[in-house]
Amino acid sequence: MANISELLDLNLRTGKIIEVEEANTKKPMYKLTVDLGELGKRSIMAGIKPYYDREALLNKTIIVVANLEPKKIGDYVSEGMLLAAESGDRVLLLTADGELPPGSAIR
Repeated sequence: MANISELLDLNLRTGKIIEVEEANTKKPMYKLTVDLGELGKRSIMAGIKPYYDREALLNKTIIVVANLEPKKIGDYVSEGMLLAAESGDRVLLLTADGELPPGSAIR
């Protein structure tokens, strides 16, 4: 089990998806450009292509882990991780309940 200090180490922020590109990777993925407000814009690779079309993602406010080390995925670099829930064959993005500016801290 994780302790509370491990949870507090995560920098969770709201992010607005401002661009969605199909990625040329082994698994079906999108390359998302996400606005994190004062933290800037980040490229995030996401394996959600089988569950969302591009139009459904554009301008969506999601929850992002903003303090992960960049990770190379194929020819791309991912600079964060979006949060999603999975149940059976369904995957749903975690979102804010209402409008918040990009980069709002999750507490």
